[in-house]
Amino acid sequence: QVQLVESGGGSVQPGGSLRLSCAASGSIFRIYTMGWYRQAPGKQRELVATMSSGGSTNAADSVKGRFTISRDNAKNTVDLQMNSLEPEDTAVYYCYCQAQQGRLRGTENYWGQGTQVTVSS
Repeated sequence: QVQLVESGGGSVQPGGSLRLSCAASGSIFRIYTMGWYRQAPGKQRELVATMSSGGSTNAADSVKGRFTISRDNAKNTVDLQMNSLEPEDTAVYYCYCQAQQGRLRGTENYWGQGTQVTVSS
């Protein structure tokens, strides 16, 4: 199995910053895409930002220019620097990865437990 452990959530005022971190561990042969999704109350889970192993990124329009994703392939970690936070960013943030546990095995999707981010004055 592959485990994802997130850290760094919390409460912040509008305009503030937070940094989320996620580390993958377990039986890992290769990680392809790694990144973050979020789910606000009453809404579906949505993409925040992801990064491929080659460094290509995909981000929601709502966070472009404010959030920055970074990744360390050697350590199997991914971070999300969130600046200029808005109340609309309030959600549970989930770490995600697409990984392969063995050379002959297919890829599977894995999720962390989630970390709460609250933006409020």
